[in-house]
Amino acid sequence: MFVAICGASVYGIEGKLIAVEADIASGLPQVNVVGLPDPAVRESVERVRAAIKNCGFNFPLERITINLAPADLRKEGTAFDLAIAASILAASAQLKPETLSDTLVLGELALSGEVRAIPGVLAMVEQAKLSGMTRVLLPAGNAPEASFIGGMELFALRHLSQLQGGGGSDKWEALRYDPASETSWPSKVEQSAHGDFGDVLGQHHAKRALMIAAAGNHNVLFSGPPGTGKTMLARRLPGIMPPLGEDEALQVTKIYSSAGKLPHGVASLLRERPFRTPHHTISAAGLIGGGSIPRPGEVTLAHRGVLFLDELPEFSRNALEVLRQPLEDREVTIARSRAVFRFPAHFLLASSMNSCPCGYYGHDTEDKRCQCSELAISRYRAKISGPLLDRIDMHIEVARPVNTDGLQPGMSSAEMRKHVLEAHERGQERLKYTGAPLAALAGASLQRAVSRTREANELLKLAFDSLGVSLRAHDRILKLARTIADIEKCELVDAPHVAEAIGYRSLDRNLHAR
Repeated sequence: MFVAICGASVYGIEGKLIAVEADIASGLPQVNVVGLPDPAVRESVERVRAAIKNCGFNFPLERITINLAPADLRKEGTAFDLAIAASILAASAQLKPETLSDTLVLGELALSGEVRAIPGVLAMVEQAKLSGMTRVLLPAGNAPEASFIGGMELFALRHLSQLQGGGGSDKWEALRYDPASETSWPSKVEQSAHGDFGDVLGQHHAKRALMIAAAGNHNVLFSGPPGTGKTMLARRLPGIMPPLGEDEALQVTKIYSSAGKLPHGVASLLRERPFRTPHHTISAAGLIGGGSIPRPGEVTLAHRGVLFLDELPEFSRNALEVLRQPLEDREVTIARSRAVFRFPAHFLLASSMNSCPCGYYGHDTEDKRCQCSELAISRYRAKISGPLLDRIDMHIEVARPVNTDGLQPGMSSAEMRKHVLEAHERGQERLKYTGAPLAALAGASLQRAVSRTREANELLKLAFDSLGVSLRAHDRILKLARTIADIEKCELVDAPHVAEAIGYRSLDRNLHAR
């Protein structure tokens, strides 16, 4: 007897429906799984066999063929276990096939028959809805996550034995999942999760720079001697950023679901902006994603949030250079022989570095003096290429306070976030006229979108002619000036805004100086 049941898998961060076909025929008892399965899928046969027997069903002692279609796509993971078991039971007349029609079946099986949660359910259920399906049979542990996709009937399964009785209407009703039974996470970001800027003494210019960066999603590079608070400042950045919108929260949650990093039993969309801090030994593939079926890397896990690279020159040159395309295009494209995968990567890059390998060049004190040679300093700075530095909008010098008068707390995170939200609202208001966010504009469209005074134009032209900045840096200075004007509640970009924006490009002149 032949039966087909709908399963699914995740490719990149998108779900794809996979038909799980089972055929039982006369012959020597054996089970063949075809359709480019990986070892985890092939091994599912033994999990399914034990689960079926331990749940009171009979495993057919005949020739069983399982086909996963389309057959030219590689299948991996354990999400097909429940669909394979259900297809075998339906093909052997132990379940009614019609009860599983128009139903997406997902889940991993334990040998005891327990149905275990799997990663990527959100993307799979979303794809099922787009394909016109209305019902999902899935692990109870994944039901809260799947409920984020409205308009789907969810049936939560804890054990394979719950399918006893043929899956009649009474059985389905008993398995129905009600999202109202779950307790939602708080919808607002708790500022204490990242620390408060009010706890940071001094560094008022760095705080202002971070406020501007959060308002306009501008990339930041901190430089300065050790112990001046570069890392501490960067870790507080997500706490002042605008909240995630509904679409953004759904996309971030889907990314973490596909990567298997969604907290177990989460009952609401992730509302807190991601903050990723990979170690400097990370590979290029770990940073942007990779694998035979590519998985999201750190830049995608930081989507709509912050990617913080501490001690930037300590990262390998290859890993840093792969950041150039995501910083420009806001997405990662990975090509394989059978498919092309695209991962969103719209993140704020925050990074830090010392002025030299020992950290004290230009910041000597009586106790600590720089011992690095000119060659060592040159090699250290050269690890950050000009094209990468060109894509970082703000270069902030974080020095030691010269006296205790500068060690005042200044604005708290709540006060800074208020200014950021006001500036963000002004940017959202401009969307009605520009049709695209400021970060996505370039060339003539950017020139039209940023209204400025004659003095601002003259200063911008002077900076371009005298400082030798690139056309890309010119556009980034203009965008940065627009954000500064929004912070200052100004309709037009004026010369002081451009001057401040130019002041944040200091390393363009100094980092590669010989």
